[in-house]
Amino acid sequence: MRIAMIGSGYVGLVSGACFADFGHQVACVDTDAAKIARLNDGRMPIYEPGLDELVARNVQAGRLTFTTDLARGMAGAEAVFIAVGTPSRRGDGHADLSYVHAAARDIAAHLGSSFTVVVTKSTVPVGTGDEVERIIRTANPAADVAVASNPEFLREGAAIADFKRPDRIVIGVEDSRARRVLEDVYRPLYLNQAPLLVTGRRTAELTKYAANAFLATKITFINEMADLAEKVGANVQDVARGIGLDNRIGPKFLNAGPGYGGSCFPKDTLALVKTAQDHDAPTRIVETVVQVNEQRKRAMGRKVIAAMGGDVRDRLVGVLGLTFKPNTDDMRDSPAIAIIQTLQDAGARITAYDPQGVAQARQLLTDVTYASDPYAALDGADAMVLVTEWDAFRALDLARVKSLLRQPVVVDLRNVYRPEEMARHGLAYTGVGR
Repeated sequence: MRIAMIGSGYVGLVSGACFADFGHQVACVDTDAAKIARLNDGRMPIYEPGLDELVARNVQAGRLTFTTDLARGMAGAEAVFIAVGTPSRRGDGHADLSYVHAAARDIAAHLGSSFTVVVTKSTVPVGTGDEVERIIRTANPAADVAVASNPEFLREGAAIADFKRPDRIVIGVEDSRARRVLEDVYRPLYLNQAPLLVTGRRTAELTKYAANAFLATKITFINEMADLAEKVGANVQDVARGIGLDNRIGPKFLNAGPGYGGSCFPKDTLALVKTAQDHDAPTRIVETVVQVNEQRKRAMGRKVIAAMGGDVRDRLVGVLGLTFKPNTDDMRDSPAIAIIQTLQDAGARITAYDPQGVAQARQLLTDVTYASDPYAALDGADAMVLVTEWDAFRALDLARVKSLLRQPVVVDLRNVYRPEEMARHGLAYTGVGR
């Protein structure tokens, strides 16, 4: 099957490469000529484990191409996926659908006489598919087209595995022909027995937002339990295990920490709140989740200040981890940003290290010194703060850490280390919720 993927960002590039690996002929289209040139040179615009090898293999096999020419990319395509960005709109928090609408207009201009399914893979508010269909039919009334929804459920750092071995595939359709096309697109996954859930288009759109909001709620809930555990002398990690063993709850997303960030949860929870308010069905729980998570990030900065005796003016803090999670270079809404800014507001100096996030961090943070490795970030520091749980930080030489720090203060915002282990090395340790 021939597929066109409009947008070669995180979702579009991963999805396009995986579809090609299934055996489909995929053209990834993007208006960013520099990005397309890099992709044609084999250089990835994002860091995702295994993506460069996957792209190279399918480009070499002739199944995956990159172009800025939409007409060329759509030629003969039975399915055209829209995978452009939907960032939060400045001022009101609604999802900015300008890129989606522009893609719909451009697609309409290049639809041929054969039946085509236009699929929104971007995360979009309920009703967006209706507007995409209206735009296309207004611009090209003669087109034989159906509009469907196929939300992605990819975790950064594990996106390829998530795409190839999904928990479920959700397709929202209002046309039986569109259903058959999308079933053919995903037929290679039937061997993995991936559940295919077919719904109405609006239901599929809401399912994506509901899933992300529920996961964000689990994270925020355990973070609040962590604060309570500290006050009453309990251990939040044991609490998480105790409730996670209940099959109705499950253990995932119950790791206490500095709050969620990234490209999905912050903007999607906010967009869901705004959509619900517009439809006079406010989501009070999600509204609270958004507020609590935003406040938590600066609270973690204050936690570091307290661990350092309440005064960090002119003191050096070594920060390990800048991205919102491991195995990505994504700094969007990372807790590290608010934590570092809180420390800087209190007068601290910052040295930081991250295996992949430094390039993006340079664009978002000022007056930060970037180290070449974790130990260089700690040399002469008055405290070590672990913000992102990269594997490279899980087995640090603690004797070396102690020797490098001017003051033996360690604040572990991901509970990577055991308090008793840190005590044996003479380190004053502060975790989360214990």
